[in-house]
Amino acid sequence: MARTEECFVYIQLPRSAEVLTCGRFVREQNAFGDVVGRFVYGRRYREHPMAVPIDPINLPLSSNTYETTRLGGVFGAIRDAGPDAWGRRVIEHALGKVDVGEIEYLLNSPEDRAGALSFGLGKTPPPPVRPFNSTLQLEALLDAARQLESLNVGEPIPESLQRLQELIEAGTSMGGARPKNVVADDDGIWLAKFPARGDRWNNAAVEGALLSVAKECDIRVPPYRIENVGTAPVLLVRRFDREKFTDGQPGYGKARMVSALTVLGGEEMIDKQRWSYLLLSDELQRWSARPQLDRAELFRRMVFNALVTNNDDHPRNHALIAHTSDWRLSPAYDITPSPVHAFERDLAMVCGAAAGRRATKPNLLSGSARFGLSVEEANAIVDHMRTKVAAMWEGAILTHGGSQADCEAVRPAFQIPGFDAT
Repeated sequence: MARTEECFVYIQLPRSAEVLTCGRFVREQNAFGDVVGRFVYGRRYREHPMAVPIDPINLPLSSNTYETTRLGGVFGAIRDAGPDAWGRRVIEHALGKVDVGEIEYLLNSPEDRAGALSFGLGKTPPPPVRPFNSTLQLEALLDAARQLESLNVGEPIPESLQRLQELIEAGTSMGGARPKNVVADDDGIWLAKFPARGDRWNNAAVEGALLSVAKECDIRVPPYRIENVGTAPVLLVRRFDREKFTDGQPGYGKARMVSALTVLGGEEMIDKQRWSYLLLSDELQRWSARPQLDRAELFRRMVFNALVTNNDDHPRNHALIAHTSDWRLSPAYDITPSPVHAFERDLAMVCGAAAGRRATKPNLLSGSARFGLSVEEANAIVDHMRTKVAAMWEGAILTHGGSQADCEAVRPAFQIPGFDAT
C-alpha cells in the first residue's frame, strides 16, 4: 500500500521580510518500498516579480513537476533546510520516537533552520512562532544540552524537564552532530557550539583558533567569539545566512543556502565518488556569480584542510548562499583538526587529479588547473599557507583560551611527515 506525506514549502524573499508559499513537496513510498519525491512551484509564486528558485540548477523556476529518488526522495535544497544529526536527535526526543519521517523532521524543526525555506501544512505561511534564545541564556542552554545528551536515543523528554523542552525548541536545525543552539543579541544571530561529552580538548579554543588562522590565510570566515559559561567555553559563530535589515524593517533577511552535497548531486554515503573539490570547482562555474574568486578560494580552503588535517571536510561542510539573486561560496565553517598519526592523510573529498583524496602537496597541485590556477600560482599558495599555519596554530590556540595540554592533544594534526610525498 502506498504511503504519502506532503507539506507546503515557504520562502522568505531576498532582502525582504515577506514570506510566501513557493510550492508543494510530496514524498511517496509505494508497495515495493521505492520512494519518490515531487516538487512543484505554485502559479502565484511564479508570477511574483521577486520570485527566485530554491535551487537554480536542479529546481529552476517553472511550471514543471520535478521528481527525485535521491536522498530518500528529498530534493537536496529541501534536505539542506532540514535538521541534521543534533537537530534530528532533539526532534526524536521531543516526539518520543525514532521512526520519524523526512517530512516530519521538516515540520517539527524550528525557525532557526539554515537558509530561507520553511515548511508547514497550510497554504498560507504561519507567523513566526517565537524569538530566538538570548545569549544571556547560554548557561541554561548549556545545561539543557548536557541533559539532552544524557537521554537514550528517542527517549521522551520527561515532564520534569519541561524547561529543557522550551529551551531546545529553538536552535535545533543547524547541521552537525555536536550540541548547539541558535542565540541572538544586539550584534546578530549566532550559532552557539557547546562542549560535548567525551571531548578530548577545548573544542571552542581549537575551532576558534583555526578560524583565526584561516582568516590570515585569505579564507573568508564568519565573525566569532568565545564566551565562558561558568567553566565551559562556548564558541559563538555568527550566522552568515542572516542579515539585519538596514531599511527600517524589523528582523533579519534570510539567504538561500544549499550544501555542496546538493551542488555536486551526491548522496550522503553511497555516492562518495562525487565528493570532490575538483567537481565542486567545476560546478562553481555554473553556480557562482564570481566563479574566478570562489574557485581560487575553494583551492585555499582545500589546502588549509590538508594542512590542519581537517578530514571532516565532507560536502555538507561546504555551502553556497544567495542573499540576492546571485549565488556565492559561503564563508568557511566547521574547521576542526583530526590528530591522526599516519604518514600521509586523506581528506573526505577528492583533492587532486593524481591521487584522489590523498592530502599531499603533489596531489593538491595536480588539479590546480581545475581551480583556474597555474601550477606556479598554486605552489606559491601552498607554500605561503604552510608557513602561516606552522607559525600560528599553537599561539592561536593559547590566545583563544586553550592550554598547552590542548595544543599537545591536537599537535599531530599539524605534523604531516608525508605532505611532500609523491
